[in-house]
Amino acid sequence: MKFAHDFKAALATQDFPEEWIQRAIPYSQLKKCLKRVQRELEGLGLDVATLRTLLEKDSTSPIAMQYSLDADSDSAIVHPKLTVMLHVEEGVLVDASLSDASKLFLKKLATDIRRPSAASAVEIEHESTNGAAADEKHANGDEDLELKLTPTNGSQREVIEVPLVFDSEFFDLLQSDVQNIEALQKQELTNLTKDVISLKDEVAQASKPSRFSKNDLVRWREIFELYLDAGIFFANLEQDHGARTSAKALKQLQWFQEQVDKRSLAKAFKLAESRQAFSRFLEINASLLKNLQFQELNSLAVSKILKKFDKRTALGVSKTFPNTIHKGKLLSGSIAKDVCSTMSQELMTLLPQINDYLCPVCFSLAYRPVRLDCQHVFCIRCIIKIQRRGEHHCPLCRADVVMKASADNLDRPLEKYLRKYFPNEVKEKQRANEIERGIEDYGPSYKHQECIIM
Repeated sequence: MKFAHDFKAALATQDFPEEWIQRAIPYSQLKKCLKRVQRELEGLGLDVATLRTLLEKDSTSPIAMQYSLDADSDSAIVHPKLTVMLHVEEGVLVDASLSDASKLFLKKLATDIRRPSAASAVEIEHESTNGAAADEKHANGDEDLELKLTPTNGSQREVIEVPLVFDSEFFDLLQSDVQNIEALQKQELTNLTKDVISLKDEVAQASKPSRFSKNDLVRWREIFELYLDAGIFFANLEQDHGARTSAKALKQLQWFQEQVDKRSLAKAFKLAESRQAFSRFLEINASLLKNLQFQELNSLAVSKILKKFDKRTALGVSKTFPNTIHKGKLLSGSIAKDVCSTMSQELMTLLPQINDYLCPVCFSLAYRPVRLDCQHVFCIRCIIKIQRRGEHHCPLCRADVVMKASADNLDRPLEKYLRKYFPNEVKEKQRANEIERGIEDYGPSYKHQECIIM
């Protein structure tokens, strides 16, 4: 009862759209249906203790039972199936540990099996009824079972399939609810993907490098660096990796926004278009977080109702149902994963990151990049120092290419690209090179001064 109340309260207070709330798992309705399942089984003499006894795998026991959830290959619709496997010795059931109600139920099956017109496989059919009358009929055990026997080879092991009305109703309702939520998630995924692609065009325009007009290239790059460091929905660190929970994602999103505010990145935008695009970027992440919260809430509801089903019936569906419909996971499609992948491909690659253009020797921007014959790139100062030391081999692949490098190995297109997208970093590296060269030429007392035009 407590979870049903908490589930309803969470749906009402977490500001989910009304359409989402209408498609949420109807936990209370499933609980009512589960009560009908329990009464139906008890009406057949199959209480929890009896079911647990029958379902135990014991090769020496003359009575056994199997419960399975079979799915159609085309529609993937789940069909529950309860099968009793019965051994009869001179018309008497051997297992004396069963309850009296179960003995009566199974003895009726055994009696019908021994009729001259029957042999082995027996199918029990009863009239499908709905509503309170059907519940009462099952609960009182008044429903007559019509046994239709199919002749077999006269084996001592008799197989009886028991069609249950209300467990079929339970799983039809549950699977329909899960499919509705997944359809909603697919639609949300489509909408958010369109938003990301549209946002890409806005950011590209606002951050386009230009010598003659304002742009927000540097600020957008820093924002994206912070976003990647935050790992809002996914983390890549060894100690903290994998998908985030909604609670952790909320915490990381708040950290990201605090860092942006702390560095005044949004306030420093030169273009109004950048401010609008950043607001949309935050809205996309907020929508993604809402979807994750809704997904987790419904996954928990499904998990709870299946565990309750097992507690009242001992049929073990909390493991078999997820495996049947999703290979182990309920509501397994995470739109957070898909949307984050789209953002990585469309947004994060839009602006080059400095980490992709660092010299592997000095770990700063590869200013005036030299591309060796082995295709590895280093800054010109590092290559000169390596040559001065008489080292012949590439620091990365050990190919004998260093001493062959000359002015022809300068990567002019890459140098132009770095000046365009990393103007501040290029100026900083250029100044550092001048200071280092001055110290080499004039000694440690050298003090660098900018050129002054008189």
